[in-house]
Amino acid sequence: MERSTSFDLGGKVALVTGASRGIGEAIARLLAEHGASVIVSSRKIDGCEAVASSIRDAGGKAEAVACHIGELEQIENMFNHIKSQHGKLDILVNNAATNPHFGHITETPISMFQKTVDVNIRGYFVMCQEGAKLMAANGGGSIVNVASVNGVIPGDMQGIYSVTKAAVISMTKAFAKECAPMGIRVNALLPGMTDTKFASALVNNDEIREHAMQHVPMKRVADPSEMAGAVLYLASSASSYTTGAALNVDGGYLTA
Repeated sequence: MERSTSFDLGGKVALVTGASRGIGEAIARLLAEHGASVIVSSRKIDGCEAVASSIRDAGGKAEAVACHIGELEQIENMFNHIKSQHGKLDILVNNAATNPHFGHITETPISMFQKTVDVNIRGYFVMCQEGAKLMAANGGGSIVNVASVNGVIPGDMQGIYSVTKAAVISMTKAFAKECAPMGIRVNALLPGMTDTKFASALVNNDEIREHAMQHVPMKRVADPSEMAGAVLYLASSASSYTTGAALNVDGGYLTA
């Protein structure tokens, strides 16, 4: 019996942002395991290079490129690098995000509001624009935007973050609709509470974690690796008729 090639990413170039740790790192590693040449990106080059080097040591293909998606010039520089070094982009995973304010929504400093919007909305939007244009020039591709269950049910004391993640879900649908004729699929991943440094203020707070678990039928926090399989599906030909979807990977949280 012939082995399915639905998840084969051989010959594909994939860019994963926020990939120096957590969910992004897990995604970068799994895409590389399935044959993609992965561009590991985040704000700091050292963390990116550590992940990329580890992927190469395991026999995969990876390089590190530093980029702060809240800075438009850095996005431009990264895409210029991709064009010159690879000439194409097949997979874009927008995972980098920020959540600088944990507190009542009425107490959100305007500086924190602006920073969150600049990264989580403007950054994702420009990344999708640049990624889609490069993909269209080479016959298409797949974009996966990492949103959050907070984009559906706002998280307590995470007002502006939740607002931006709701925007990412809407943005995903808008890009999916307009980019489908270009051969580009655009989908969103909605993680639930996941054991990462990014979410440590929630995961490591016993009261918050226990309250959250009351609404999670599976009664546990996710491991970052449990998000990667969903992205592999959305990035590969296994999901060739899937676009504009928001895939919940939340232990059942949104059903409760």
